[in-house]
Amino acid sequence: MTATTDGSTGALPPRAPSASDATAENTARREERRPAAPDAAPQDTAAAARRATALATEHLLSLQDPAGWWKGDLETNVTMDAEDLLLRQFLGIQDPELTEAAARFIRGEQRADGTWATFYGGPGELSATIEAYVALRLAGDAPDAPHLARASAWIREQGGIAAARVFTRIWLALFGWWKWDDLPELPPELIYLPKWFPLNIYDFGCWARQTIVALTIVSAKRPVRPAPFALDELHTDPRNPNPPRPLAPATSWDGVFQRLDKALHVYHKVASRKLRGAAMRSAARWIIERQENDGCWGGIQPPAVYSIIALHLLGYDLDHPVLRTGLKSLDRFAVWRDDGSRMIEACQSPVWDTCLATIALADAGLPADHPQLVKAADWMLDEQIHRPGDWSVRRPRLPSGGWAFEFENDNYPDIDDTAEVVLALRRVAHPDPGRVDAAVQRAVRWNLGMQSRNGAWGAFDADNTSPFPNRLPFCDFGEVIDPPSADVTAHVVEMLADVGRTHDPHTRRGIDWLLAEQEPGGAWFGRWGTNYVYGTGSVLPALAAAGIPGSHPAVRRAVGWLERVQNDDGGWGEDQRSYQDKKWAGRGESTASQTGWALMALLAAGERDGEAVRRGVRWLAETQRPDGSWDEPYFTGTGFPWDFSINYHLYRQVFPLTALGRYVNGGPAGAPLGA
Repeated sequence: MTATTDGSTGALPPRAPSASDATAENTARREERRPAAPDAAPQDTAAAARRATALATEHLLSLQDPAGWWKGDLETNVTMDAEDLLLRQFLGIQDPELTEAAARFIRGEQRADGTWATFYGGPGELSATIEAYVALRLAGDAPDAPHLARASAWIREQGGIAAARVFTRIWLALFGWWKWDDLPELPPELIYLPKWFPLNIYDFGCWARQTIVALTIVSAKRPVRPAPFALDELHTDPRNPNPPRPLAPATSWDGVFQRLDKALHVYHKVASRKLRGAAMRSAARWIIERQENDGCWGGIQPPAVYSIIALHLLGYDLDHPVLRTGLKSLDRFAVWRDDGSRMIEACQSPVWDTCLATIALADAGLPADHPQLVKAADWMLDEQIHRPGDWSVRRPRLPSGGWAFEFENDNYPDIDDTAEVVLALRRVAHPDPGRVDAAVQRAVRWNLGMQSRNGAWGAFDADNTSPFPNRLPFCDFGEVIDPPSADVTAHVVEMLADVGRTHDPHTRRGIDWLLAEQEPGGAWFGRWGTNYVYGTGSVLPALAAAGIPGSHPAVRRAVGWLERVQNDDGGWGEDQRSYQDKKWAGRGESTASQTGWALMALLAAGERDGEAVRRGVRWLAETQRPDGSWDEPYFTGTGFPWDFSINYHLYRQVFPLTALGRYVNGGPAGAPLGA
């Protein structure tokens, strides 16, 4: 017997059987994969699904690193590449080879109208276009070159630099292209606000918190390194490049925070030097304490960039161990392409990719003790985090036990990865089951302890729901808080059901929250994937795992919605624009990952023999490439809904395979669904 996470005793439900226990079953499956009669459409679909599953399995196995992990490229937008060049310019560490490689990538992403978008097929985006333009100027491109002339004309039409987001104008202020006085103020004394006080640093989501603490130092120092050229061509009126922004009514929240910002600008001029110096030193200590073993911060590029700038402004030279390892860590975000171009990843996703790949392969019928699954499990077990992080500010007595998204990010494990890693580990027949059980127990206990007061789960913190951070004029770059979401909550509910805690009060509260969050049309909002297809694809498998029958009204509404938004070609797709305009909900070009999500939802609801499932499976089988992969240029992931979109290159492999495997073999790990 083992101790359960609530302190009682009891054994975890059994894991998936080993290959030796499943020989007969696997033999039967091989027999089933023989081609069906060509005149029977359902049999044709089943045969096509089996062939596609076998091909996709082999392809995914071939992508595993010898150490046991999987990692696909994480593609975002050219601001990552532009800001990398701006950082090197600011620090005086330009490298001609890197500059040309980055410029080649940025040029290749420009659209015919001269703009750059933040996702494939999306509209031109002003800030991204400004940053790409400036980066190409730094790389030596002439402003009157046709591609830059088109870009600058479009920028002026959109309001010029003055209409750009705050982060873009901060980068320009570093070189004197914008006035620091015309940027929102962010005082370093923020570090001293107590944890109960509004707008303390722990009111921000972890990604924003790491960035903002560093930027308080930059905002206080207001550095200017001489620019190598002017940017008059990016202003609507070069004689008045910094036009004042209109004030909102004082009775509105926006008006209140605009006036607060004006007061902070006054404070900047009269702040005690002693207090300000102490605050900056405290912020620096906070930053250094959170540097990871690989030199990065939070496993993501933006906080690393701003932390390096902040510490450098405080006198840390580039040979200091903190900055030396920090700069070295940024090289690991670079993806060199065959054409000699260089793309910068915003972060890397090995834990997430590995647990999803493990689930996909197990559900596709790979033996549970297959050596590559065992190797993946070993790698994931080694990645479990055993020390407290920022999450413990709100949960000081909760023992650690989560997983992070990245290679190195011990300070910020996340609830979503932890739930999915548990689901992955329990699909593997590991030679040391006691080790797996202990890791699962720790993870379940941690996830339970991270439940928010409303019964749901956010990604990184509990109860990170303050309404104030999003109101700050400084925070116009996307989501800056981490409230609970349907997709994360669904993954936790599914995990809790898998470990036998279906009737645990925590699980039931999560289910109740999910049912209450369903949209009137039947879908669920997807915070970390695009969008309603992702939310619905996450929730229905969780409800099924927790015993909600396929006949439940909420399930039937969701099935109806998925059937209504299925594309004529049989697949599903949803554009990033659905985050701004609900008319796009469930609408977009068919993609392999989103078709996989929709099929996972329908299969969980008991729709295996339905026409929608048959058409979706056929679409996956027909669009699969000869090597077992799928092509997917579309962005189906999100960092910040609408503001920061992601193309996870492994999504196009793992989710179609998961869906096909469940269609061929039944539910997760062979369990029936839709009872």
